[in-house]
Amino acid sequence: MILQALVDDYEALSASGKIARPGWGPVKTSIALELTETGEISQAIFLKEKVEKGKKKVLVPKIFDLPAPVKRTVGVAANFLCDNPSYILGFDDKGKPKRSLECFAACKALHEKVLDGVESPATKAVLAFFQNWKPEKAREHPALQDYMDELLAGGNLIFRYDGQFMHEDPAIRQAWQEYYDQSGDGPDMVCLVTGNTGPVENIHPSVKGVQGAQSSGAALVSFNAPAFCSYGKEQNLNAPTSKYAAFAYTSALNYLIASPEYSSHVGDTTVLFWAKNGNPEYSSIFSWGIFGGTAPYNEHELRSMIQDLCKGQAVTYEETLLDPDMDFYILGLAPNAARLSVRFFLHNHFGSILQNVQAHYDRLEIVKPSFEKFETLPVWKLLSETVNQNSREKEPLPALAGETLRAILNNTRYPATLLNGVTIRIRAERKITRGRAAILKAYYLQNPHPDVPKEVLTVSLNPESKNPYYTLGRLFSVLEAVQSAANPGINATIKDRYFNSASATPSIVFPTLLNLSEKHRKKLTVGQRIYYEKQIMELLAVLGESFPVRLSLPQQGTFQLGYYHQTQERYQKKEEN
Repeated sequence: MILQALVDDYEALSASGKIARPGWGPVKTSIALELTETGEISQAIFLKEKVEKGKKKVLVPKIFDLPAPVKRTVGVAANFLCDNPSYILGFDDKGKPKRSLECFAACKALHEKVLDGVESPATKAVLAFFQNWKPEKAREHPALQDYMDELLAGGNLIFRYDGQFMHEDPAIRQAWQEYYDQSGDGPDMVCLVTGNTGPVENIHPSVKGVQGAQSSGAALVSFNAPAFCSYGKEQNLNAPTSKYAAFAYTSALNYLIASPEYSSHVGDTTVLFWAKNGNPEYSSIFSWGIFGGTAPYNEHELRSMIQDLCKGQAVTYEETLLDPDMDFYILGLAPNAARLSVRFFLHNHFGSILQNVQAHYDRLEIVKPSFEKFETLPVWKLLSETVNQNSREKEPLPALAGETLRAILNNTRYPATLLNGVTIRIRAERKITRGRAAILKAYYLQNPHPDVPKEVLTVSLNPESKNPYYTLGRLFSVLEAVQSAANPGINATIKDRYFNSASATPSIVFPTLLNLSEKHRKKLTVGQRIYYEKQIMELLAVLGESFPVRLSLPQQGTFQLGYYHQTQERYQKKEEN
């Protein structure tokens, strides 16, 4: 299903001219070698370009549409017209000169095989280069001296002749296409993607750009141990995929990963999302809705569009009519050494997915402080609430991102690890932020528990609630307010010392807090004292004569929501005054 969806996406992108045809693909290059008629290197041309990355400019390789590179393992395998110095020049800085010569010989043989019988000046120049080039003297060549450090770093090289890149020469392009179409030494089998019978690929092309995976590329389809094989088949013959399908799905993946409008990152997961027809407008509005990405409309307009799509109504987005019944795919990939792990793969109608996202945001809605800049909490912001922001590693648990995103998009129960992460941060920091309170509310709305009734899972304070644990949280907030009013500018309040114990063992802590509060109230004016004593008495009347001995985890969550609601109510009244 995943490979079929990616092949369909490749065909949609290819039809619109956004992606290369079979045999070609985007390749990063660093230096171009200008050749003369006799194959001599007349000059080396630096191709890297400066781009802004954050607050500074960095050099990045230039990307060309070049003959598709091979998937390398431990053996020697050359690429056509573009490769690293080991293959093109026969030298590197790896300390294995014999292997470097083998790489050069393989590259020379490939070019002679592909260009055999091709008549063009550029062809003659590159064949002459491989005939005359002496790898043992490469380091001494005057045209290479200025870029020796770059060459030893292993950047890709390409060829130029008479001011034109050789991969642009029509005769050379045709020769490569014919060679690529005829190549392939796999046995004839039925392709599991297309259903056609023909040669299948032993090794699929690499997928590059997945965050945390090897920079040289990783494999989505791979068999590396006998336990994964069957019927005596080796490598990818266990999942027979035709040459076209292997090229198509990897090309689509590489394009989606490299395009910000089709991809995002949550924790260690690279998330790809696309519509069946390949239109980026679907991905744009989805990215804004779930990840908080940029969009060419203001927030009110975007929310109106999403509401219409959720109702099954088509909307116009940048002159494109978005169909709520369009098939939409979401793929989560995580690094796993030289391979990729599929965290999740979702397929649904576009409108249905947006309905699930909207339901998630409805559950998250909670009163927010005035300084909060987020109207809604995107997924990355939500997950950051489970992480210590003062630590060196600020990424959430590897599996948490995928589990949470899958729950949101499928409108299913949230993972317990999300609640555990928030609970740990609250205990460690004794601080309930808007995001943490929103997670508590959303979690227990989607994962109901009898100790967390709906009467406490409200957007703002519910003064009518008689739940004892919710009331305890409110009472703690009022006692903290009394202390702050009695000691203006105090650095540490009762929350810093008693919050965790008050939410876990109220019967032990609250008598002490109430006695302490009496001393604080003596410092207040008569009006303040009456105001706070009235609140305290009303809350104590709900609690009765005794406090609970111990609170369970859900009961503590109710306590924390009561504290947050009461605290925000206090701050809002201050702002109104």
